[in-house]
Amino acid sequence: MNRFRAVAMVLVAAVLVAMAAAGVAGAITRHVMLARLQTRAGQDLRLRQALLTSEIARFRLLPRALADDRDLVAATPVPGHTPAPAAQAALNRKLEALAQEFGAAAIYVIDRQGMAFGASNWRQPHSFIGRDYTFRPYFQQALQTGQAQQFALGTASHRPGLYLATRAAGGAAVVVVKLEFDGIESAWRRAGGITYVTDRAGVILVASRPAWRFAATTPLDPGLARVERLSLGVAALPTAPFALARDGMVVPAGTDTPHLAVATAPDAAGWRVNLALPLAGAVYPAVRVAQAITALIVLLIGAVAAALVERARQRRRRTAQLESAVAQATAELRSEIHERAAAEARAATLREGLRQANRLATLGQVTASVAHETAQPVAAIRNYAASATLLLNRGESAEVAQNLAAITRLADRIGAVTEHLRGFVRKGSRGDGAVPLAEAIDGARLILKEQLGRVALSLPAPDPAWQVRAEKTRLEQVLVIVLQNAIEALAGTAAPAIRLDIRRDGAMVDVDIADNGPGLAPDIAPRLFTPFATSRPMGLGLGLVIAKDIMEEFGGSLVHVPSPTGACFRISLAVAE
Repeated sequence: MNRFRAVAMVLVAAVLVAMAAAGVAGAITRHVMLARLQTRAGQDLRLRQALLTSEIARFRLLPRALADDRDLVAATPVPGHTPAPAAQAALNRKLEALAQEFGAAAIYVIDRQGMAFGASNWRQPHSFIGRDYTFRPYFQQALQTGQAQQFALGTASHRPGLYLATRAAGGAAVVVVKLEFDGIESAWRRAGGITYVTDRAGVILVASRPAWRFAATTPLDPGLARVERLSLGVAALPTAPFALARDGMVVPAGTDTPHLAVATAPDAAGWRVNLALPLAGAVYPAVRVAQAITALIVLLIGAVAAALVERARQRRRRTAQLESAVAQATAELRSEIHERAAAEARAATLREGLRQANRLATLGQVTASVAHETAQPVAAIRNYAASATLLLNRGESAEVAQNLAAITRLADRIGAVTEHLRGFVRKGSRGDGAVPLAEAIDGARLILKEQLGRVALSLPAPDPAWQVRAEKTRLEQVLVIVLQNAIEALAGTAAPAIRLDIRRDGAMVDVDIADNGPGLAPDIAPRLFTPFATSRPMGLGLGLVIAKDIMEEFGGSLVHVPSPTGACFRISLAVAE
């Protein structure tokens, strides 16, 4: 009896120690697994945020590219002019083709009175044409500031989406592109967890669970709630679809499973991307495994101690327990391996979606670049044509001939830009010819003749014999971009002035273009040659990027040079042999 009592006491002590050790091991494992889940959630969240940001950026360029479209200008109603039906039909067909090509939910154009006169859905029963949009904040803001965005429920389609608006046609119209997020929400659902986007007030706009849309995640005071309802176009804001738990966890309504919640910092529009991952599949199994293994180890030690008292009787039982424990641990490890493989597959799917979105965004950037490079010659042609009309009425035929010759050169420049775009596709000339620097500067001054008339221009006459390694049209393009930026920076300056300094240093020629404006903003200077970095409301932020790429193709460079006043850019070119 004493022998059996000793064995029983050893086993009871082992059980008590196993329970305590399992509790400690569970707490430690839970902390470790939560840290791992937090890291994984942060990585997943950044991928999902990048997918959303790329999708919005791809569509943001579209209304800007349409702002001065000739079909839009021809179909825009203005006082004293009623567009022809053929012009409106051409505009509708163009908007319909662009919506299909880019995957936009709708593209439509509104006149200054708030009436839609062109739409991509002009063939459909719920066409936007003829509808009054003066009540939409994005319409009013776009007319005032040039561009706006608003997330709301569609009045005709009754589908939610993001509206991107840009002032167009010289302020006579507003171009609106509606972006819906069904594809992104589906991708988020396939990736697992619960993903949702909130606005500044904490109202859910986009979600992998559509039932969560327009729910307020935090209590709102009546005034703010009314503003949110009017802006979103909904009758009511549902309450939060989840409850807050301890340690920053959330519990979705209808379940008792805590989820780890992480969120990004708000972007410029106040949007946050949120991700909630369940603990049931990532933390609790690991905790149970750790508790089981720890308890098993302690029990095995107790069994070994008991075996010292009664070795022969406990040998077979101990062996069976060990085999069972190994089998259980192996099964748990295999389950964890399968879960990790599934998580990697979901991450690969998100990365591929991001790469596809980036490729489509690049297409939008090329479209904006074409508009950017042809806008200046077209504006100059308009000015020369208007001037020729006045000169012709006064009988000054010689000056009319000079204007027509200038228009011919500008038209040739537009053709050259188009030829260079085709050359870009074919990976053509890199600009290895010899170009007289004086001719390139004269060409740039011709394009900007009207704008330079309002600025005091200091320009030493360059040596006519100086020839640089470049291509004439694209070198003029670089000079026009830098001079245009300087002219725009001088808006509001009392005595605007631009100075060109030209000097030769061995095998290189440096052209410094400096203005006496306010200089570069501190937040723009570090990102000066980054696409879409601009301080102007209607700027695309592509000019200096394009100019820098052209100069590098020529074997030269374009850099910002520190200056005590204003801004200064240096164009360096190799002397042609």
